This record gives sequence, C-alpha cells and structure tokens, in this order.
Amino acid sequence: MKLKLYLAALFISSFFVYLSWSKTSSAFLFQMEYEILAKLFSNPLSVLHPFTIIPLIGQILLLISLLQKQPNNLLMKLGISSLLFLIGFIFIVGLLSLQLTIIISTVPFISLAVLSFLEIKRNNKPVL
Repeated sequence: MKLKLYLAALFISSFFVYLSWSKTSSAFLFQMEYEILAKLFSNPLSVLHPFTIIPLIGQILLLISLLQKQPNNLLMKLGISSLLFLIGFIFIVGLLSLQLTIIISTVPFISLAVLSFLEIKRNNKPVL
C-alpha cells in the first residue's frame, strides 16, 4: 500500500516540474506535455526526441504500475528511471543556473524516487 502511495505521488509530482528558459519563457511539465501530445498527432517527427519520448514512456509505465493490483518491480523501476532521466537533468540545470524555482520543483520528485526505490528494495528482501 505504501508503494502505491509513492507511485501516485511520483506520477502527480512529475507534472509539476517547472522549466524556465530565457527571460520570458517558462512552463510546467504538464503544459509542455500537452503541447507534445498535440504535436504527436499532427506532426509526430517534430516530437521524436529522447528528452520527450523517454519521460513520456516513464509516466505511462508509472500509470500502468499504479493501476496493477500487484505492481511489477521492473515496470516501476523503468518508469521512475525514465522520468528521473529528464527531471534529474532539469535539477542539474537549475543548480548550474542557480534558479531556485527549478530546483525546488524537482526536489519532491527526486525525493519520492529515492523513497520508492528504497521501498521496492525493502519489499523484495526475502523473509527468513
């Protein structure tokens, strides 16, 4: 049950990562995903990039894991890692550019990812 709560929190927190580029442009991840999904049907080649496809697949894997009665460990790990690919990169960019809003928006997901991996590991220990 605790793992399902972590998965739900991870899924939700992934949408609220804040991105900022140049002085006038910024968006939350859910806003960017909406644009990507809209372009996916009108011009699919324009959104084929590892930084768009891999995290999107990660969110789908997290959602599938969340809906399963007994979540698959491999799906959960792949989903979390796929999202961590993008969000970790955004965190590093926030650190390098000293943008506190970016750093703060990524911390919940990264913290939950670490807690989720620890919970997955704890659940997989053999009982003696």
